[in-house]
Amino acid sequence: MAIVFVLVALLVVAVLVTGNWYVWRRLFRDTTAGPGPVRRIGAAVVAGGWLLFIGGMVASRTDAPFTLQRVLAWPGYLWLALTLYLLLALLAGELVRPVLRRVLERRARASAPEPAPARDPIPAGRAEGAAPETTGPAQDSTNTQESPEAGPATDGSGPSRRLFVSRVVGGAAAAAAVGTVGYGTYGVLRGPEVKRVTVPLAKLPRAAHGYRIAVVSDIHLGPVLGRGFAQKVVDTINSTQPDLIAVVGDLVDGSVKDLGPAAAPLAQLTARHGSFFVTGNHEYFSGAEQWVEEVRRLGLNPLENARTELPHFDLAGVNDVAGEDEGQGPDFARALGDRDRARACVLLAHQPVQIHDAVDHGVDLQLSGHTHGGQLWPGNLIAGGANPTLAGLDRYGDTQLYVSRGAGAWGPPTRVGAPSDITVIELASRQA
Repeated sequence: MAIVFVLVALLVVAVLVTGNWYVWRRLFRDTTAGPGPVRRIGAAVVAGGWLLFIGGMVASRTDAPFTLQRVLAWPGYLWLALTLYLLLALLAGELVRPVLRRVLERRARASAPEPAPARDPIPAGRAEGAAPETTGPAQDSTNTQESPEAGPATDGSGPSRRLFVSRVVGGAAAAAAVGTVGYGTYGVLRGPEVKRVTVPLAKLPRAAHGYRIAVVSDIHLGPVLGRGFAQKVVDTINSTQPDLIAVVGDLVDGSVKDLGPAAAPLAQLTARHGSFFVTGNHEYFSGAEQWVEEVRRLGLNPLENARTELPHFDLAGVNDVAGEDEGQGPDFARALGDRDRARACVLLAHQPVQIHDAVDHGVDLQLSGHTHGGQLWPGNLIAGGANPTLAGLDRYGDTQLYVSRGAGAWGPPTRVGAPSDITVIELASRQA
């Protein structure tokens, strides 16, 4: 097992080194005429960005001062996202390079001067064998032929054609990557949008028709997203005027000591039937027991493998599967085993993979998060393969599953192709 881990680690390192060398080569080596400060600066930028990222990761998992964590996290995590989209943009540029080169070659041939008409080998009025007349300096026809590496300039002073193409493609790739990461970061920092989804439940009584549950997951308060972001999330949830609020895990990335002030706005959450919380996998990286007590102090109701009977349906919650290593994993029998199955049941469970146990226990609707919708395209392909449902509403037998893309972001405060959301689930009775 250890050998497999080492081999996988070496493979990952090899892929990272190769990818970063390729980014440096296309952006800095191929866009310069020779060795110089630009190449050295490029190498320092690439290496420095990764050092900041690794430093941020190490600091967040140690007792490093929280200020240091924030200083390292912002540039380090953004560099991770930027590197991904630089690599993708440069790979796409490989398809453009030969096309652009051919276009430039054709333009160069089209603008080349027409060859001079051939002279009569024996002009009239001149004896055979006489020396040819000259009207100007002799010209070597080879000087008018453009070499394959010649640039668009015809006087030889401009960059070569290959250098010109590298600069165009590299500049376009850099602009595309910076624009993508910038827009994706802006989308996270401005706060999540509200989605509204109607979910019919066969067992829901007519009196509960239109009942609204505000579902928020994956806020990920930490060195990057702090108190200001939490306030935006709380204000957005309260603006929907829900009957119940469900916080379905991954609230934080850090200790209560560091992030207690950031989570304080949660005390302002307001709903007719209260706010409820279940743990996500990141709570178990951050001290789950302390966070359960902290959210209880803030006025939320933790559902630790527990159930509460609301006026028209049961609300249950199970711990995340990551708690199994601490003996605090999900216990469906404890949460659901003795309930009246004639009543509708809504289950809060952080990970969509818990749906199969929910089906076995007759749950009508499971509310989950965890996937982030992939967060950074094409991460959706990986997340989609690891989860039964990536995002949105799905059905498994008689049980429906709704997966939120989450309100925040893990690692880079950036989302591409998976905008953040807070979802208002409106329950519908089929008897209405």
